[in-house]
Amino acid sequence: MCLASKLCGITASLLLLAVAGGQTQRRNLELQILDGDTSRRIPDAIVTVDGHVIPADSRQNYTVSADADKIQVRAPGYRAAAFTAAEAARRKEALALAPFAVHALYLTEYGIASKTLRAGAVNILRGRGANALVINIKSDRGCVPYPSASSLACNIGARRITTIPSLTQLVERGHAHGVYMIARIVTFKDDPLATNRPDLAVHTAGGALFKDREHLSWTDPFQPEVRAYNIAIAVEAARAGFDEVQFDYVRFPDAATKLRMSGPTDQAHRVKAIVDFLKEARAALAPYNVFLSVDIFGYVAWNHDDTGIGQHLEEITQTVDYVCPMLYPSGFQYGIPGHKNPLATDNDIYETVKLSLDEAIKRTQADPRKFRPWIQGFRDYAFNRRPFGPAEVAIQIKAANDAGVDGWSLWNARNDYGNSGLAENAVGSERPFTTGR
Repeated sequence: MCLASKLCGITASLLLLAVAGGQTQRRNLELQILDGDTSRRIPDAIVTVDGHVIPADSRQNYTVSADADKIQVRAPGYRAAAFTAAEAARRKEALALAPFAVHALYLTEYGIASKTLRAGAVNILRGRGANALVINIKSDRGCVPYPSASSLACNIGARRITTIPSLTQLVERGHAHGVYMIARIVTFKDDPLATNRPDLAVHTAGGALFKDREHLSWTDPFQPEVRAYNIAIAVEAARAGFDEVQFDYVRFPDAATKLRMSGPTDQAHRVKAIVDFLKEARAALAPYNVFLSVDIFGYVAWNHDDTGIGQHLEEITQTVDYVCPMLYPSGFQYGIPGHKNPLATDNDIYETVKLSLDEAIKRTQADPRKFRPWIQGFRDYAFNRRPFGPAEVAIQIKAANDAGVDGWSLWNARNDYGNSGLAENAVGSERPFTTGR
């Protein structure tokens, strides 16, 4: 063979572009997504390129173009990450994610802005008793407490207060202190929108606006404009850099009376409405590689129907990154199998959390890390008025750990975490982050 022929062969083998059948084909990368600690493959990772989710093949590999600008990767139980195609090639197409378990505290829109209310949570974060915050960016009363670009939020009076001057600055300051930031969006329970736009609201059979036990009105989950409004807020949170968007009250009202909405209210249509909304949100959030989570009733882990509110465990679990059942023992007013009174003993508290998680994991066959329970950080209201202090919080955390979920969020509506027992190792030298007020 002549020298020229040899050189031609070598050159061809080095090219990234090949011509086949008249079509130019770029070399692809076959990515493996691995646990950064064990180097084991992570099943069901989500890989996104240019806003499009890349499906895994039968070997759990992900095929992407070798000239992709950004390869975004996330998986429950890990930190989300982004890579260039060049980085992926240097890593021999094996991309590692760092394991991460979310241990979160809840702050209202007032709690994040108030130095006094924030102090207890900040002490726990300093002492590494927690590593994340769940912060209202659309509250239980429909308030949007930051400068949203949504004209609808302004028109209905949802922007009447500003306690978060900049979502982006809030996230940046949280990240600077190593805090995982979660944006909580109360979804279909929305008194300002329902009151100002009754065409988007839930009504009683007689035509009046529906009011719940707090005398607040709800929006209709079937309405596209309602869905779009909440998703637009979620996108603003993702653009600001939040690590996770968490939808709460993603359900129909739990009412004893017949309600009227724009769609059929039988179980099949309720479930479809909730799942369709979450799918729409997931698609809108895809370009941002942000985790998507949803809060559900604790009894959803046990009920095989939709609990009358559109929350069906198996279908919701398949649609989001994290499922967050509210496993407050006080919320199980009818008990669970084998534990009629969830607060009778420490063991009853433990088993209420542990068995509910076991049931959810067994039913869905999902990775346990996909579940992150809300646990109780407030005095009982349903049984014996038992206070929930360090012992009760520790029992619930142990139950979550023993179930294999390794994450939790602690709820106290007053943002009072001084008696949680999580701040014992806190130090006072680190300057806490603020909202910039």
